[in-house]
Amino acid sequence: MSLRINDTAPNFTALTTQGVIDFHTWIGDSWAILFSHPKDFTPVCTTELGYMARIEPEFTKRNAKLIGLSVDPVDNHARWVSDIEETQGAKVNYPMIGDTELTVAKLYNMLPADEAGTSEGRTAATNATVRSVFIIGPDKKIKLMLTYPMTTGRNFDEILRVLDSMQMTARYKVATPVNWKKGDDVIIAGSVSDEDAKKLFPEGWKSPKPYLRIVKQPG
Repeated sequence: MSLRINDTAPNFTALTTQGVIDFHTWIGDSWAILFSHPKDFTPVCTTELGYMARIEPEFTKRNAKLIGLSVDPVDNHARWVSDIEETQGAKVNYPMIGDTELTVAKLYNMLPADEAGTSEGRTAATNATVRSVFIIGPDKKIKLMLTYPMTTGRNFDEILRVLDSMQMTARYKVATPVNWKKGDDVIIAGSVSDEDAKKLFPEGWKSPKPYLRIVKQPG
């Protein structure tokens, strides 16, 4: 069954570089960023894991945990982490899942449910769709899903931007416009009537069209 935004993120138990975890228990009251890689010791993913290691404190500030996934075994991850630190100048401190039975990749629709075999003998090409990002909320619901092509490095600054937007719009009755960044003006949610908006935003708003009500970012 395909996953959609606001579906409950499939739970699983898996071995990681930091021991066995139950995914939902590991998330706890935090947000979670699950990002997968088609194979260890691949060039683009090496740069990605290094960058995520560098900016992990930004996610921590936002009460968000990072967790990587590859279908390769945890022992391989441990060796890859050394390469990442050597070449990218950052130490990976977040856990990485060893998905050798392809269980998590199948749960999250990164590989077909009827895909045969294990990680043994698989290549980056056969794992091409295992190159996804999921943002999962404290309620264990999927908030975002992105899948990238093999040759395009992911923009994890964009994941931070989206996280900022989702955390703010979950708290206030607003939405964020195109290319919004933290501190920019926002839009009053369409579900809010003008009467209620006057109570929520007593300083008023700019309204070039009745359905487009622009206010300062709350909070």
